[in-house]
Amino acid sequence: MLKELWDKGLAVRKEVLGAEYVERNLKAADDFNMPMQELVTQSCWGWLWARPQLPRKMRSLVNLGLLSALNRPHEFKTHVKGALTNGCTREEIREVLLQVAVYCGMPAGVEAFRLAREAIAEHEGAKRA
Repeated sequence: MLKELWDKGLAVRKEVLGAEYVERNLKAADDFNMPMQELVTQSCWGWLWARPQLPRKMRSLVNLGLLSALNRPHEFKTHVKGALTNGCTREEIREVLLQVAVYCGMPAGVEAFRLAREAIAEHEGAKRA
């Protein structure tokens, strides 16, 4: 079962976040943090993200709200890029971040907008390259 979740999760993770990003993370893993890579790949991507009940676009928007509220800037930027890959528009992302600002506080919203602008610019730059 773990092998099945790993394979499924690795495929979904690469589709959403990009194969280069995922491979870079796996290559950098050592015996200390490889179990975390396995947990993320199997649980988040192989089990949760592979479930058909919510489309990836919706999962991306939910993640952006959660990661903003939790103040996880690195993961947030990664998931902004993933959201764009999953078909989320800049307007949809903006609406989620406005909701974050109202429900989680203006500092969380301001920071999320700043990080999202950076991630969008990076994503668009990578598409042009």
